[in-house]
Amino acid sequence: MDYFYNILIFVMGTVIGGVAVLYFLKNKSVVVADKPLDVAQDSETLREKQIKEKEVGKQKILELFDSQARVLNDDVQKMLGVSDASATRYLDELEKEGKIKQVGEIGSGVFYQKT
Repeated sequence: MDYFYNILIFVMGTVIGGVAVLYFLKNKSVVVADKPLDVAQDSETLREKQIKEKEVGKQKILELFDSQARVLNDDVQKMLGVSDASATRYLDELEKEGKIKQVGEIGSGVFYQKT
């Protein structure tokens, strides 16, 4: 009998928890310490913070060109503490903005120069 009671409690808890999660996701608001927290507004703040961090990172890359003529993807990874893919995105954005140019096509021979 205890076995079925435990299963019933588990199922009820799962259903109630699932309904609560769906409710909060649908309304996109959560009440924390009697104050409503707008999830959409909070995520917008996070997005703004990410944009600012990216701009700071791009500025640091441009400053790196003051001390060396050629910059490698590895240099950016080490300086910013980011992955290979993130370093590539930073460098691609700077290239699209016309601030740097890529020399070489693929592999370890690729480097970047300031334009």
